[in-house]
Amino acid sequence: MHLPREIPVLITGSAGRLGRAVGAALTAAGWRVRGFDRVPTPGLADFTVGDLTDFAALQRAASGVSAVIHFAAIPDDDDFLMQMLPNNLLGVHHVFEAARLGGAPRMILASTGQVNWWQQLEGPWPVRVEDPITPRHWYAAAKVFMEAAGRGYARSHGLTVLAVRLGWCPRAGQEPEIAASGHAQNLYLSPGDAGRFFLRTVEASLEPGFELVFASSRPLNKAIFDLEPAKRLLDWEPREQWPQGLATPP
Repeated sequence: MHLPREIPVLITGSAGRLGRAVGAALTAAGWRVRGFDRVPTPGLADFTVGDLTDFAALQRAASGVSAVIHFAAIPDDDDFLMQMLPNNLLGVHHVFEAARLGGAPRMILASTGQVNWWQQLEGPWPVRVEDPITPRHWYAAAKVFMEAAGRGYARSHGLTVLAVRLGWCPRAGQEPEIAASGHAQNLYLSPGDAGRFFLRTVEASLEPGFELVFASSRPLNKAIFDLEPAKRLLDWEPREQWPQGLATPP
């Protein structure tokens, strides 16, 4: 099924690096975008300020949207009780329920390549969606929880749910870490490739059910993730590789 362009797409975490890149790509393509974040989102007139523990704010943001792209989360391992539990676990429940109650037929979930952490380091490569999971730590384990919840919601509520295990789209200050590691350069996800990828997640005709794909930019010398499922499902291929697109404004 296709989504109507005249109905907003909600992006949680819309003020972050990925959220801004994807919001800009959707807006440029003529989609209506609504943001949700703890701070106002640059370039978006339609946004709700709130956090993932505020279910009422999420319900307001998700009311009457055609899709939810869920980026908002603590972006790496952190204090479990104070940060991971309220944001990356309870927050998943709130986002899913707000989307369901708001009538959104499609959910796109930003998971992580850290779900396959040890295999991405040790092989065999490329990591495929059907390979056993090897989570790094609590951040990755919370993403496994989110993927499992997405599979359940797709089946129980007739939704289209796409979980995306992402490569590394660096936040400010992380670029030197990637520059120092040939392995990390093969995991790089440029803001431009991320924008084009998530644009396809709302433009592609997708049937109800659960799907899982990887997304990264073109590897420099070795494919760590199998990108064929994304190509087949979404007609998407990356255009850039490290360090292309690094300085592109989100």
